[in-house]
Amino acid sequence: MPLKQFHTAVASWFQKTFEEPTEIQTKAWPEIKKHRNTLIAAPTGSGKTLAAFLATIDDLVRQGLKADLPEETQIVYVSPLKALSNDIERNLQLPLKGIIEQLRKSNLPEVKIKVMVRTGDTPSSQRTAMVKNPPHILVTTPESLYLLLTSENGRRMLSTVHTVIVDEIHALVRDKRGSHLALSLERLENLTPKKLVRVGLSATQKPIETVARFLIGCRNGSQNGKLDCTLINIGHKRKMDIAGEVPRSPLTAVMPNEVWGEIYERLEELIHQHQTTLIFVNTRRLAERMAHNLTERLGEEFITAHHGSMAKEHRLDAEQRLKEGSLRALIATASLELGIDIGSVDLVCQMGSPKSITAFLQRVGRSGHTWKGTPKGRIFPMTRDELVECAAILDAVRHGELDKIIMPEKPLDILAQQIVAEVANREYKEDELFNLFRNAYPYRDLTRSEFDEIVAMLANGFATRNGRRSAYLYRDLVNERLRGRKGARLTALVSGGAIPDNFDFDVILEPTNTFIGTLNEDFAIESMPGDIFQLGNNSWRIMRVENGKVRVEDANGLVPSIPFWLGEAPGRTAELSFAVSRLKEEISKRLGDLKDLKPLDDNKGELRDESWKKESIEWLVNEVGVSEIAADQIVTYLATGKAAFGMMPSQKTLVMERFFDEAGDMHLVIHSPFGSRLNRAWGLSLRKRFCRKFNFEL
Repeated sequence: MPLKQFHTAVASWFQKTFEEPTEIQTKAWPEIKKHRNTLIAAPTGSGKTLAAFLATIDDLVRQGLKADLPEETQIVYVSPLKALSNDIERNLQLPLKGIIEQLRKSNLPEVKIKVMVRTGDTPSSQRTAMVKNPPHILVTTPESLYLLLTSENGRRMLSTVHTVIVDEIHALVRDKRGSHLALSLERLENLTPKKLVRVGLSATQKPIETVARFLIGCRNGSQNGKLDCTLINIGHKRKMDIAGEVPRSPLTAVMPNEVWGEIYERLEELIHQHQTTLIFVNTRRLAERMAHNLTERLGEEFITAHHGSMAKEHRLDAEQRLKEGSLRALIATASLELGIDIGSVDLVCQMGSPKSITAFLQRVGRSGHTWKGTPKGRIFPMTRDELVECAAILDAVRHGELDKIIMPEKPLDILAQQIVAEVANREYKEDELFNLFRNAYPYRDLTRSEFDEIVAMLANGFATRNGRRSAYLYRDLVNERLRGRKGARLTALVSGGAIPDNFDFDVILEPTNTFIGTLNEDFAIESMPGDIFQLGNNSWRIMRVENGKVRVEDANGLVPSIPFWLGEAPGRTAELSFAVSRLKEEISKRLGDLKDLKPLDDNKGELRDESWKKESIEWLVNEVGVSEIAADQIVTYLATGKAAFGMMPSQKTLVMERFFDEAGDMHLVIHSPFGSRLNRAWGLSLRKRFCRKFNFEL
């Protein structure tokens, strides 16, 4: 019995609260109790949080029963989202209160385990109190961990840590925030007297060995050596109820307003059929637009939007109302994709293609959020191209495929930040600092010459008319030692992190001076006093735009315009692009030669005979799992293209289509289903090649 390894008070609380441990908990607890590095990969709702925390909480309980639990931080939990950090802190209070109750019943002394959150939203008074009276469990974000490691008081607080838990690790590995965290973890381990025990949690990881190496760093297992990490992987696959939804009218290249009406009718039906519905969209603009239109149909008390440009208070209120059941539907961007506790969700609707297999699985996994629950998801394509893409997603899920995580390799801008932050705290030998940062897995291939160039830049700065600027380090070339200059620590504290600045304008409600959310800089500058826009399910009238702020008053429900935010549409992943290509090839194979089929009407692109459709439609319905109406539209669309081109564009066959517009200008379309990373890079290189060869800018 896995609970035998726990103290009786901890085991009793668990038995009273849950029927039995989940598979992941049974496998993870013994490893964490042995203080081994552990990476846990399991579907959403499988009890990963307690799998990571209960063993460490049990250690604290036993420690507190032997002697008074010292006021020192022992466990650091790192979350990619501030909202998720607050959520974890709230959810930890339940077992801690339950365990104290069991200790009281057993006439044992109370062990008060303190949990605190340190994020960008934490008030300064709480930050000061935290340093004076450190929590036993610190819940934080990568950016706040970096700030603590760079301040004197923070370093003192973190020097007693022995365990770090990284949640939703897959969301960090794929960008520079992960590289930043990897360096912070090495700095943390360098600060602590004991070897740091590292625990990683995630639902979707591929390849899992790379994620494990990222978690533990190179000092715990070289690039090709044996991993000093236990991999507990019960897979990402689970039984799901997923399907595509298409409107009654055929999809076209752009969604007309009347077809949007059919989509809203269907969403209204689904919302009435389920207790709670979570609707995911790809952009904040669409979230606001759909919230406005569904509010008109269902009422303001039942619908609201949730995205990163809203005030924290509005987001928390929306999450709480959904959890309580007073909110019937919540329209969200990726802000709710990760494991924030929003209670029981019956249905997830995805509007348009999420451009990623993993994102779709992660989002659908927000429903049926228990180990025995069945996630239920519906995907709504908005164009013919998205219809093909959504069918490919369903096909990829059927094949059990995931997107591969592509980790940035040794980003030097992040390294420069961390060098200044670490050297600002104490003097280092150059060899010592180089070896410290090379232990971070993204920097395993960092060369000494690259490191020396960064150090030289940070020590020398750059020359201006008024002298040298941006020199942050003193470099002793004779003894090869580094120490921080005056102001180095302040620069590291105010300029650190890998989240890009968005240059958004704050929306302030007059006359109470209440923060409502943020607007894109371009939208704010283009707006005029008197304009009405929607944000957070309310309409606001602009009074004036000044100094990075948009001052507004309540527009009392007048018809608003929908704001826009630039640069938020996701690009299609390589794995989904492969699935799209595979789907096209399968249909092309079943269509055969379409040379004899001529378009009935060149404008509509309809084909005369329909007997050729049957085999392809049957395959899509029976094997991929799309409806017959959707299958008919997919086959007709792809067959029309094949009849015009003479072949089907795929990753094996690229098609170049040339046409002339009404002005006589030539256009070239390269049908290249390789995904955004490859196509964007290829597009840039082709553009430069054309410009050089023909001596004009494209």
